[in-house]
Amino acid sequence: MLSKIPQRFTSSFGLLPDAEKLAFRSQPNGLSKLATTRHIPENDGYWNQYVVLFDSASEVFSLITPNDIRRALHDAPENIATLIRVICSRLFNLISDHTFPTPSAASVSAFASSIIKAGTGSSDRNPTKEVLNCLRVLQRVLPVVFELEGESNVFDLEVFWKSDETQEDENGGNGESRDAPQFVIEDDDDSDDGTNALELQEPQTPKQKKIKKLPSLGERLFNTIIDLMFCCGFTLPTKIQKDHHKINYVIWEKGIGSTIDPGPSQQYDNNKTEVLRLLLVLLSRQIYVSASSLFSVPSLYTLHVVQKTRRRDVLTVLCSLVNTAMNSTTGPSTIGNMAGRLPYNHLVFKGEDPRANLVSMCFQVLLELLDFQSGSARDIIVGAGEQQVSTPSARTNAFRYFLMKLHRTPDFDFILDGVIGIMEQEIANVNNILPGARKSMPYVAENILFFWKMIELNKKFRAYVLDSDRAMDLIAYLLCYNLEIKDKPPQHGLCRALSYIMQTLSAEPGFGAKLSNPIKAHIPAKWAVPGSATDFLVNSIYSIVATTSGALNSLYPAFIITLSNCAPYFKYLGVTTSARLVQLFTSFSNPLFLLSDEGHPRLLFFMLEVFSSIILHHLAENPNLIYGIISSHKVFEDLGTFTLYGGLREIKRMQAVKEELARKNDTKVKRSTRQSSDEASETHQEKKRLLAHEIDLEANEAGAYDSAHRREIDDNVPSTTPSMSPTPESMPSVSERARGKMKERRSSSLDADDSLERIAAIGIGRNGFVPTQEWVTSWQQGLPLDTVMLLISELLPKIEEMQGGHKTSSAGTIHDFLSAVTLRDVLPPVPPLSPRRFIWSDASIVWLTSLIWGEIFVRGITPLGIWNSTNVRLFHVKQRRDNQRQISETVSNVVGGILGRTGSTDSLARSRS
Repeated sequence: MLSKIPQRFTSSFGLLPDAEKLAFRSQPNGLSKLATTRHIPENDGYWNQYVVLFDSASEVFSLITPNDIRRALHDAPENIATLIRVICSRLFNLISDHTFPTPSAASVSAFASSIIKAGTGSSDRNPTKEVLNCLRVLQRVLPVVFELEGESNVFDLEVFWKSDETQEDENGGNGESRDAPQFVIEDDDDSDDGTNALELQEPQTPKQKKIKKLPSLGERLFNTIIDLMFCCGFTLPTKIQKDHHKINYVIWEKGIGSTIDPGPSQQYDNNKTEVLRLLLVLLSRQIYVSASSLFSVPSLYTLHVVQKTRRRDVLTVLCSLVNTAMNSTTGPSTIGNMAGRLPYNHLVFKGEDPRANLVSMCFQVLLELLDFQSGSARDIIVGAGEQQVSTPSARTNAFRYFLMKLHRTPDFDFILDGVIGIMEQEIANVNNILPGARKSMPYVAENILFFWKMIELNKKFRAYVLDSDRAMDLIAYLLCYNLEIKDKPPQHGLCRALSYIMQTLSAEPGFGAKLSNPIKAHIPAKWAVPGSATDFLVNSIYSIVATTSGALNSLYPAFIITLSNCAPYFKYLGVTTSARLVQLFTSFSNPLFLLSDEGHPRLLFFMLEVFSSIILHHLAENPNLIYGIISSHKVFEDLGTFTLYGGLREIKRMQAVKEELARKNDTKVKRSTRQSSDEASETHQEKKRLLAHEIDLEANEAGAYDSAHRREIDDNVPSTTPSMSPTPESMPSVSERARGKMKERRSSSLDADDSLERIAAIGIGRNGFVPTQEWVTSWQQGLPLDTVMLLISELLPKIEEMQGGHKTSSAGTIHDFLSAVTLRDVLPPVPPLSPRRFIWSDASIVWLTSLIWGEIFVRGITPLGIWNSTNVRLFHVKQRRDNQRQISETVSNVVGGILGRTGSTDSLARSRS
């Protein structure tokens, strides 16, 4: 008897509402009924608990698991369809209900009264809570439905896109003249006797019925989502409501298209996030289609949004999302977002930051809408040949189209301020003298990808950015962030995006014109270099290539092309910068690197273009680089006579030298460990003999390498796979004059026996590639060595003469000589500039789509795990258990801790298709 008292007490007074939530999972009339009872009617009271039971999104995602939905789809699929219809119908009715949205004061009183009246059969309704629960249940159910559907649209078509038909009188049922235009559209415009066609048909068919299609469930749902985004009292302040119309299409924040800021509200931000999350879930139908089917099986949901949304709604939604995202660093300060402003505050005050969540969701929805190109949403091809470009239209993708149409300078300034502000704050966090004092910006990746979309779609914005005084500061921030994440494998997709952004910008003349300016941004000391933006660009790219050990090999072509595009503008390169350029070239010319992959000679080709452009455009302004090239003349000369046999022989010799050094060092260590104090004198003599032997060995090695730079070659230079391999047609041939300087060095080993290919196949080529002499000849004869070899042939004798046998000439004398040199009569004419632009292909579009959705997927892991435990097909998901705490700093308790915590304990690394 006593054991029952607490239950009666709590049930009567409602002190333990969690009991109802626990019963939802355990009782037969709860969640289990969804799979065990077939054909539950739509008017059954069973569905009501899905709308009124939950108090937060975390409760919905914890009490309803993917396996529950999956089981119901297998055992009673009609119930899932009914659940979706019932929830959507409830949502539609609630929005039109005069009690929605519930005033804030009413919400508090309703919650208080529920504590007293729970269990007595009387409680106050909370329409706002019911609307939120409708959104949350759909967020939970739809990803599992999409997963099981895969590339099939059967469920989509049946539940969301099937339109019911109804009959109505041609007079509209009431004979009002507002329906008359329907007759005019159907009839011919002209009549033989001049009589109005409408007058002829009206008396003949007074009783005809017209078939009218009703909006599908999907259409009504998207219209409702847009209405909720602009619902006064729910996502917007009630003060902007006009009369009794609670839906007011007002841009959320000031910025593009609006100078009015409705004012901050944490609750409104939370509600906006809930609405956008459902919109994002609907758009995520795309990730359950394989990469190979991405264009042929478009998402019906995203197609509807980008093609069927009204122009007014497109503009309002677009401006609201952009403005909220770009105001992220200048928005109002609340207790929640102070975590990013005070040192270590994010470690003291755990929990969600409503403002950061909203900004992240705005970025993600915006990126998906701007990225979508599938089915009929593909951009239109305009022009032909080299002038051929693709451009969006209002019919293909209205969001891409209207972003492309932005042209006002204040709008561009607003966007640039927002992008730079986020990057500046992130780099400041990295540069903080107190490690971990500030929380990293959670939407840096989305900010970078949005900037890429802006410069891709809007040429005027691209020109505006490069004309801005802050252009090089933004470039510096992007390169710094690349340096920060280059050693983190989960971030390598974003590194690749950054390399393409650099290539895109470097192809613009305005980019090169800014390179001589200093960087005013505050760069972390570990990456700062003296000099201009050119010096920072070269040193940053060198660091990315030289310190990643091949992990970023797919980035090398875009970065080296960036250097090639910028080279005609390089002036007054510093000593370190010049050395970095020569070192890059020396590493790329390493035989082991050249012969290991079919595309590697392309990098050598681009580096030779860099040197040629600098020599032809600004020879006298770059004495440091010219001296570096002359000092490394043997590396260039060897390329002119490079053969497969010579390359393999050099690789074998270098390996033998390394093995000998390793053996000698090992022997020395072993002998030193056996020595005792009694043998000190003998040991001393042994050390002298070993040291003398190593000195001889190093001298022999130095003799094999005439250039100091050649000794810096690393045998393990990472391999790359450029998008195209060099061909004789794409590379200019070496002139006869330059070739004459190399003829005496050409090896006579071209007729080596067939064992060369067998040697090359063992440990040289990668991924099954086997180098042959024919392949070597195809790219070696096309290397653009003319300009460099002419420079060396003209200046090397003069430099050697100045130095003489005793090197009496100072470095300053040689520097002054190279600063005044001119080779106009020797060098070829300066060719017109032809930068290599980044060209979009189907493969690159699929890759970027998977990158964007991969970022969204990972962000969705916490705290809800929106797409967790579902079979994503667009990209692959691999789980790691090496950093569990990093996954979630804010894990929500569900039902007072009774049901545990949400979220995954695994971090995810994406390997995209």
